[in-house]
Order: sequence, then C-alpha cells, then structure tokens
Amino acid sequence: MPSVTKTTLAVLAAATMLAGAAAPAAAQQEPLSGDLRIFLDTSNPAPRAAMEGMIARFQEMHPDLEIETTIIDREAYKTQLRNFLTANAPDVATWHAGNRMAPFVEAGLLEDVSDLWDEEISRDLASTKGSMTMDGKQWGVPYTYYQWGVYYREDLFEQYGLSAPETWDAFKENCRTLLDNGVKCFAIGTKFLWTAAGWFDYINLRTNGYEFHMDLTAGRVPWTDERVRATFANWRELIDMNAYIDNHTSYSWQEALPFMVQGDAAMYLMGNFVVAPLREAGLSDDQLGFFQFPAIDASIPMAEEAPTDTFHIPAQAQNKEAARAFLRYVADPENQTIINAELGQLPVNSRATIEDDEFLTAGFAMLSSAEGLSQFFDRDAPAEMAKAGMEGFQEFMVRPDNLDAILQRLERVRQRVY
Repeated sequence: MPSVTKTTLAVLAAATMLAGAAAPAAAQQEPLSGDLRIFLDTSNPAPRAAMEGMIARFQEMHPDLEIETTIIDREAYKTQLRNFLTANAPDVATWHAGNRMAPFVEAGLLEDVSDLWDEEISRDLASTKGSMTMDGKQWGVPYTYYQWGVYYREDLFEQYGLSAPETWDAFKENCRTLLDNGVKCFAIGTKFLWTAAGWFDYINLRTNGYEFHMDLTAGRVPWTDERVRATFANWRELIDMNAYIDNHTSYSWQEALPFMVQGDAAMYLMGNFVVAPLREAGLSDDQLGFFQFPAIDASIPMAEEAPTDTFHIPAQAQNKEAARAFLRYVADPENQTIINAELGQLPVNSRATIEDDEFLTAGFAMLSSAEGLSQFFDRDAPAEMAKAGMEGFQEFMVRPDNLDAILQRLERVRQRVY
C-alpha cells in the first residue's frame, strides 16, 4: 500500500529547521495556492527523507499551497504508473529519463514542459537535455544521476607501471601487461544479466556514438547492422584475451568484488555505487582510482552512462501552475546540492556543488561535460528487448562464436517489440 503524507506547516517548519538549509534563492516567486499532489517512487529511507525535505522547503515558500505526498514502493510504482497517469493523475510524478519516459509521452500522458527549459535551465542541465527531449520538446526535469566508469586498483597499476588509459589501444595494452603478470583485467559478475549490458553500452557508445546507440535501443536500427557487428568485434578483442575473470556467470556483481579486493583482478566497469562496498571490504582510497571509459574512435564525442531520475507533470494534472513551480524548484542548483548530498549521488545541475569525495568529483566533472547521457540498456530499451539483449550479451561473453545466431535472435525480437 502507498504511504500518503498530508503536509502541515508545523511539520514543514520542523523539517526545514532540522535540515538546516535555507530555501534556494532562485525559487523566490509569487505564492501559490490550491492542492498539489505529488507521487514518489522513493520508498527507501534515504531517498524518501531527501524528497520529503525538498517538499518541506518548497511548502515553506508557498504556505497557502496544500501538498499531499504519496510514496509508493518502487517495484509497485512501475506497474501502477500508467494506471494513475490515465485516471486520477497526480500533479507531479517521479520517473526516469530517456526511452523509459517514451511510452508515456507517445500515449499523451505527460505534459510538455519545454517552457521550463529556458536559457538558464538549458545551460545548467545541458548534459541531460537530450535524454529529456522527444519530438523536439522536453517532458520533465532531472534531479539526480550517477556515473558509470572504470574503477581500478591504483596500487596494481603503479606496481606494473600502468596509467589510466585514454584510448582503446592503451586500454588493451594495460590489459596485456596485467595478464602477463597473472592478474585478470576485469572483475564482473553476470549471473544477473545487467552487468554485461554496461559493457555493451560503453563499447557501442565509443564505437558508434550516442545517437546511434539511442537509435538502436529505440528499435530504429537492425541488430544485424554492420555497425552493431563492429561493436561486438571490439568487445571480442577483450574476450579473446581472457580479460575477464573466469566463471563470471556464477557471480553476482557483489560476489565478484573479492577478485578486485584481493588483487586477482585490477578493474571493474560499474556504477559509482560500487565504491562503498569496496571501501567496506578494506580498499583504501589510496588503492582505488577511477577513469572514464576510453575512446575507441577519436572522432566520436564522449557520451556517458548515467541513469537519471526525473520529475514529470502528468497531462491530466489539475494544478499545473504549482507543478511547474515545483519542477523549476527541483532544477535549482542549491536544491540539487542539498538533496544529492542526502542521496549520496550527483546533482544534474552543473552549478550545484558536491561533497568532498574524489569519485563524486570525478563523476560530476565527467557527466557535466558529456556529449549525451544514456540511461543504461534496461532503461533505454523496452522490457522485452532489454531482456533478450542482456541474455545475448551474457551468451556472447561466454560463446563469442555464437554472434550470428545471437544477432538474428535479437533482430527477431526487435521486429516483434517495436
């Protein structure tokens, strides 16, 4: 059952006092009134507290506005979203960027909020504008994301005279040196298939570029296209080197961590959430480093993998004026600083500030200057295509000679799904 909170001024004042943060100056605007209904999928404790604090600060600026917050478990939210957008829609709802919002845009269930993307917001949120855009219009506002990249053992790199690579050739040369010294290049666990998708996404982004990758996940490119084959050819170079740990299909991503902790593998392509368990397992920040996935084709601008969480206004919202004001507040750099410090993630707004953490700092700089942001394969592709694709990626890592059969199978799924 969803949790529903009717906000009150007493609660809001207390929450703001506890937060110890003033409302962002950019959000000073004419007071609003009426009802504002907000649906959230942030049911875990930290994101729930961050969202409730943000709503409390917004309420303080608009004391005549009656805000009702409904919090729904994330998995339940996924199945209920279309229903509540269709009937009895809230004024604001959380979701995700990219192709995950596409079905709701195409069905006319989300409000065009291009008017919010003025020159300032377009500049501040530039790295995510593409993932919020369909048909030349913007359909929501992002509030948080996190980087993917290569986390590596700096002490092992130093031991073998290696440096963080910027090119594919340097990446492979590092790998050969590690293998020659009995160290696997990459930890990975593909028991749960999504980890292999991170490798496909990055190699495809670096081989063919952001627009091609998004066209592929949107079903506009056949899986048998020669450009897709080029991606797998690059990937196979690592597979044929035996770059990955053995028996990776037996491990979850967490179960593969000891290979890196114990020094049996030197690198891990993963989201920034990998840092905390590596630290907890005993790696110090002096041992752990991060680098951007290297360029394969130097002519292709560097896009990144950055799953992005967003706010949207349903097309059937009743208080669109207040909803727009709330989304503008969500985009504010000071607000994004506050909530992402609580989330332990990255603010999308390039003028926000981040806590003093070397990995967050590196990720913030990388994402703020990215050519474009993909949302990860299982967010960018429809569910059936995502499942088939990830099964194919795992199979390819174990049996690369099956590529033709894998691509033909994925092409049949593409023709059926899209």
